[in-house]
Amino acid sequence: MNQRKYFGTDGIRGRVGEWPISADFMLRLGRALGVVLAREKKSSRRTLVLIGKDTRASGYMFESALEAGLTAAGADVRLFGPMPTPAVAYLTRSLRADAGIVISASHNPHYDNGIKFFSTQGEKLSDEIEAAIELETDAPFTTVDSEHLGKVVRVTDAITRYAEFCKATVPEDFSLAGMKIVLDCAHGATYQVAPKVFSELGAQVHTIGDKPDGFNINRDVGALHPQALQRAVVEQGADIGFAFDGDGDRVQVVDRHGVLGDGDDMLYVLAHSWQSRGLLKGPVVGTLMSNYGLQQALAGLGVDLIRANVGDRFVLQKLKEHGGVLGGETSGHLLCLDRATTGDGIVAALALLEALKLSGQDLSTARQGLKKMPQVMINVRAAGAREALNTDAVRQALADTEQALLGRGRVVLRASGTEPLVRVTVEAADEAEVRQMAQRLADVVKSATERS
Repeated sequence: MNQRKYFGTDGIRGRVGEWPISADFMLRLGRALGVVLAREKKSSRRTLVLIGKDTRASGYMFESALEAGLTAAGADVRLFGPMPTPAVAYLTRSLRADAGIVISASHNPHYDNGIKFFSTQGEKLSDEIEAAIELETDAPFTTVDSEHLGKVVRVTDAITRYAEFCKATVPEDFSLAGMKIVLDCAHGATYQVAPKVFSELGAQVHTIGDKPDGFNINRDVGALHPQALQRAVVEQGADIGFAFDGDGDRVQVVDRHGVLGDGDDMLYVLAHSWQSRGLLKGPVVGTLMSNYGLQQALAGLGVDLIRANVGDRFVLQKLKEHGGVLGGETSGHLLCLDRATTGDGIVAALALLEALKLSGQDLSTARQGLKKMPQVMINVRAAGAREALNTDAVRQALADTEQALLGRGRVVLRASGTEPLVRVTVEAADEAEVRQMAQRLADVVKSATERS
């Protein structure tokens, strides 16, 4: 992955208008995908590719460019319009398409955009296919003969199809009648479908962040800015609230008191519920950033927590390796593999509501067994920050900190994959000690960059 020219850990992302997030690149990318899929096909059926997007104004431009490139390669295209990322994953499987495309930069501001791909199984493309697409993107642009050009159709029932799928992830007799729920749709891709799902299950729904204008996606609302949801839950006297991000693959939760819960809270409640019902398979998979308190709480339930690198792609890999069904990130990107192939904010929210209903508890009570450790993160930004991690001084300081926290906390040094930045994270019960340790380690990393 480190040698890729365009793809990162989660597709291609960047500033709109700057290569490769430009219309001319997307034209080439669409053609490249069509060519690679045709080459990989085992049948004579025409290649079919689905395209969904979030609510960014630039999505229209990139949708048109991808559509042109795909049809030039002879692929048929189905357009969904604004749809959550996990909806495209599901519909790619349901409609037996060869691939799905999502035009979105997830939680980023409107001036960024990106591309994610899904395989015919509704999962992220393999490294090999992504590498082949990169090579073909740089090849000369060609167009098939006119009689072989692809055709484009806009799908009008995509929202209904996906809503039915979401409702089918909970038991047929599951009802939210009597509950008042606030939904924050981040002015993003869930603004139509999320209220539909929860209201059709019987809830009284109050929605915020449901007025996209092409430029307000994630602005002061949604999973990255849950303060708006916290206020709304209290003002509305709601039982619970959920905040999605711009493309709907992550979710944060707020209890009836307005107290925020993140992915760690949700993982704990779900793991507890699923284990008690005999549904939990394998370990729970978190990331390097999952709170140490989650690890301790799960251990108290007899459940192992395995840590993956940050990114849902790596969480999914670990779940498959260990036969697990539940994993996710603190950010709220949860994977419930018994229900969906990818992170899905709506599905995760419904799973949590099902767990709470079965336990007869509200969220504030259900998560009492999770005692999070104070966590301090310091970003060390400097030229040579990544290289500093390999110096003797940093290695020794890390070893000393790990020894001091053995059995009662943890430390993580993580280099950014895109910036000259090292994140120093320390967790333990004593917040003053945590701050002191984190600062001391950050100072060592900073000194190492100055000497290199």
